[in-house]
Amino acid sequence: MKKYFIILLMAMLPTLALAQQAGGHITRPGKPATTTTKPPKKQAPSKKQTTPKPPKKQSHSQPVGTGRALSDNPRSQTSVRTDAAGNRIYTIGNVQFTMIKVEGGTFTMGATSEQGSDAFRDEKPAHSVTLSSYYIGQTEVTQELWQAVMGSNPSKFKGVYKPVEQVSWDDCQQFINRLNSLTGEQFKLPTEAQWEYAARGGKHSRAYKYSGSNSINDIAWYEENSYKKGENSPDYGTHNVALKQPNELGIYDMSGNVWEWCYDWKDYYSSGSQTDPTGPATGSFRVLRGGSWHYRARDCRVSSRNNFLPVNGTFNLGLRLAL
Repeated sequence: MKKYFIILLMAMLPTLALAQQAGGHITRPGKPATTTTKPPKKQAPSKKQTTPKPPKKQSHSQPVGTGRALSDNPRSQTSVRTDAAGNRIYTIGNVQFTMIKVEGGTFTMGATSEQGSDAFRDEKPAHSVTLSSYYIGQTEVTQELWQAVMGSNPSKFKGVYKPVEQVSWDDCQQFINRLNSLTGEQFKLPTEAQWEYAARGGKHSRAYKYSGSNSINDIAWYEENSYKKGENSPDYGTHNVALKQPNELGIYDMSGNVWEWCYDWKDYYSSGSQTDPTGPATGSFRVLRGGSWHYRARDCRVSSRNNFLPVNGTFNLGLRLAL
């Protein structure tokens, strides 16, 4: 009997060993043990924007979430409020931009004394201009705002908070018309006189050579700190708006970053005083102001002028709104 019990016990040893290996679950010989651990799920591609957030001082803060023009959506997605300084803050979908209130006044336009020998012939003669009050964009029109209104982005140097570029004067009119339909406002391009008065700081002007300083590196992206860095440098090309110091009115990038379209046809100045001038009735070229990342400091002065065919656009040319 004892011999029989020992033989039976020896026959059961392999089964007991298998049970111990399986953690208490009997496993049939020849089949692997099952596991209760599931493989990890594949991660879905992130839909979150990877574009860096703008500086806190910028008035707009969120990227465009869709590629569809907001003009296809109800006007209920737009709003406006006025801050304590009288500036208007607009919301278009999830994009915000600020229009700075510029109190009207009289100023000397053109080659004033602080411009010195850098002034070009077309900045002369300096002459008196009186302007009514108006509003002008705190920043250049950004790619996020253009995308929200137009549903596309023509810019070479892509970036939500960079100024839109490669837009013609005619393209700007289409953008402004859609923006006006969406908001019920009367946005436009600034006249050349409105642009220069705002660049000089309006009634708060300190007679700077550039918009907000006599030191261009404080307030502008221009040839020396952008273009000459070379194409492999992160500083090459346009930059996010409002990274440099603002001028006396709290307006950014009126010197450098991108040239800005104005309303006027280009012509030489006259010496007579003017009130709310809009430029000649006809012409071949529209006025550009402000210089750009691709140009010299001399071209970024507050009185510097340039011009371009209204049907053309380029990678250093954008716009700023007026109202």
